[in-house]
Amino acid sequence: MDIMNIYVGNLSWGMSDQDLENLFAEHGSVTSAKIITDRMTNRSRGFGFVEMSDGGEAAISALNDVEIEGRKLVVNESRPKS
Repeated sequence: MDIMNIYVGNLSWGMSDQDLENLFAEHGSVTSAKIITDRMTNRSRGFGFVEMSDGGEAAISALNDVEIEGRKLVVNESRPKS
């Protein structure tokens, strides 16, 4: 079973890891959801990553370009840094 790592950008500042997980859980099995925060201020940097064991493709097509809390999400499969 492959884990799909999904990049989620343009997140609303008020969104939590749990909100992110709930959003993706509607489309499949979420193994982790993490919003990246600034180390100094601990504020959201506006993007995060979701790992899904299934439903990843469906989540990407369902959520990319969808407006959540006034911001259009950018959702795509995360590419490993080469």
